[in-house]
Amino acid sequence: MESNAAIPIAGLDQVERTFERIIGNSAALESVLDQVEQVAPTDSTVLIEGETGTGKELIAQAIHKASQRCGRAFIKLNCAAIPLDLLESELFGHEKGAFTGAIAQKIGRFEMADKGTLFLDEVGDIPPSLQPKLLRVLQEQEFERLGSGRTHKVDVRLVAATNRNLVRMAARGQFRSDLYYRLNVFPILLPALRERREDIPVLVMHFMKMFSRRMGKTVESVPPETMAAFQWYSWPGNVRELQNLVERAVILSRDGVLQNPLHKKQIELVPPSLHHIRTFHSAMTLEDSDRALIVETLEQARWIVGGPRGAAAKLGLKRTTLLAKMRRLGISRPVAEEGVGIPGIPQDDVQI
Repeated sequence: MESNAAIPIAGLDQVERTFERIIGNSAALESVLDQVEQVAPTDSTVLIEGETGTGKELIAQAIHKASQRCGRAFIKLNCAAIPLDLLESELFGHEKGAFTGAIAQKIGRFEMADKGTLFLDEVGDIPPSLQPKLLRVLQEQEFERLGSGRTHKVDVRLVAATNRNLVRMAARGQFRSDLYYRLNVFPILLPALRERREDIPVLVMHFMKMFSRRMGKTVESVPPETMAAFQWYSWPGNVRELQNLVERAVILSRDGVLQNPLHKKQIELVPPSLHHIRTFHSAMTLEDSDRALIVETLEQARWIVGGPRGAAAKLGLKRTTLLAKMRRLGISRPVAEEGVGIPGIPQDDVQI
């Protein structure tokens, strides 16, 4: 979900800089951003849950930017990337000589984040032996560096993230239940990309333009079979996987056409009915692209919106979501002569 330019979010007249790197206009994403706006002005602890690649760090940054601490430090630490024997020192710091190799005093992430925000990614990987000390600093806002008996007071707002099931881990004794409750003050669950497929065309176009600029290449269109494959692939790696595949596609592109980077077995999962989605040109606006995709799908579905064969199902949307997008984009069924209906289509089948 990372970008260098602002993309409009549906329902807002202008995108606040808080959300400038968050791409999409689906109802699922808007719900997340509403929660960010609600919790950001407080100092409450936030637990961001979601699969790998859904953009948990971007949401943590958005919370910090929308908070009263936005002018202070935003410190982050991936708990899964630090060896277990060094994690305590990374979090709380150490004094010179505290252990073999401690040749100088070290300031920990909590001290670095004083008066600001600390983002702990993959908090579920913190070992049980270290969890009581983390619980204490969250409750008391104080800690001691390794090798020191002096207590340090800090004022830190904590945002934690995990792709693991902490409730299940707590039931198994792998994660302290009291620490989980302390972290879970305000939970935010990020949707997987397959749960907001309507954002995929916007993301594809955004990443295509971004990487085209970086590589000095001109990529002007997305073939229909490529866009269809993107929309129907399951995306186990979520937005991060999509970004990486679009980058690969831009590298492979020739003659201004985005190549399909998905493997043959992945492409075979695309329903044949979507193999004729029209080409998307980079000169089109994002609304034009959405409109083109929706109209093309409606035509293929004989302007049936709901039901298993309707356009909403083909696009991976709820019927109400598609209707709302149609109203916003000014899409309506073709007008037939009065009393005649749409040729070849029973009037009762047009579910708009």
